[in-house]
Amino acid sequence: MKYLAALFAVLFMSTLTAQTVTDSITFDPQKQLNAAQRLLSGNYASAVTVSAYAEMIYNQPEGANGELDVRRLVLLFGYRFNDQVQFVTEVELEHVNEVYVEQAFVNYNVAPNVNLRGGLMLVPMGIINEYHEPTTFNGTERPGVDNAIVPTTWRELGVGVTGRINDLSMMYQAYVFNGFKSTVSDGAGGADGLLGGSSGLRGGRQKGVKSTINSPTFSAKLDYYGLPGLRLGAATYLGRTQPEEEVDALEGADVGISMLGLDARYAYNRFTARGQFIYAGLSDTEAYNDLTGRDLGSALTGWYLEGAYNLLPADRNQKLFAFVRYESYDTHASTAGTLPANEAYDRQDVTAGLTYHITPGVVVKGDYQFRSNALEGSQVPNRLNFGIGVWF
Repeated sequence: MKYLAALFAVLFMSTLTAQTVTDSITFDPQKQLNAAQRLLSGNYASAVTVSAYAEMIYNQPEGANGELDVRRLVLLFGYRFNDQVQFVTEVELEHVNEVYVEQAFVNYNVAPNVNLRGGLMLVPMGIINEYHEPTTFNGTERPGVDNAIVPTTWRELGVGVTGRINDLSMMYQAYVFNGFKSTVSDGAGGADGLLGGSSGLRGGRQKGVKSTINSPTFSAKLDYYGLPGLRLGAATYLGRTQPEEEVDALEGADVGISMLGLDARYAYNRFTARGQFIYAGLSDTEAYNDLTGRDLGSALTGWYLEGAYNLLPADRNQKLFAFVRYESYDTHASTAGTLPANEAYDRQDVTAGLTYHITPGVVVKGDYQFRSNALEGSQVPNRLNFGIGVWF
């Protein structure tokens, strides 16, 4: 695996120095839009806009029954009150029977390239959390890093500012959010924990559902697009988790979070590449684990590198990408106190497959995942995946 990672690194860095040409709007990372950005772009004649995306997925682990799932259907609605003020919302149906509000915010354009936003919004960390529509990434499943480390889809309530600094070829975002919920009352004077070793921070997402807040968190991201075909991102997230009010005064009810994310996307002719690194340092986890009986690590790390090549002529409307992605992520990269690191949480995935864009907005995917972890004798089943995705 080390040799494979080194090969990807050399391939990825060598492409960054090559002269590039502009690819299509779908695959050029500098021009890529997510669903909300597209609704805010102003390229619609009507004040009311409607959009949607959906994923239907088949997973077949080795030695087990396969699973078919309508993973998600997301309905997007936007309304333009005038050229300065817009409203965007996404309503998500997961697994057919679960309904969530994924985004709901007001955007106010206060000056050229300066927007104020307030509501339920995506936390800008990594690539997939903001660009998770099925036609925007390779692989039937989202990367494991963006599940266990960055708990995609990660959204919270808050206010912030976004915009561009065109002279520096930079985009910026800065928000104040409520944080993860860490503990709830167990009904007996103690606390149950929502954060843990295997899934990291994922169980603490509040998703705008009667969100608890006792201290705000800060989130920011810068994107640089000054070189043709290349987009670089750097993000941070700082603050503390939010305990339920009944257990707020208990020692260990909350933990501190300092998260850093770096990402890169690149396109040259029929070749694309992307990479991502995430580090989350958590403080006060020993007291948290003592209080809740959980096994939350004090550091979570993850990274991946991916390369893809379009097998069809560049002038074709259809695209057929062959891709391979290597990723490594560990939710017990460090532990505090007497908690031993669980090597089963140190995971590695290699995903290889095809992504067939029948037309812009419709994709068929197939891939095979070689999955493993660092625990001696552990048998993690490899997995075959197929999927259909749409976005309009």
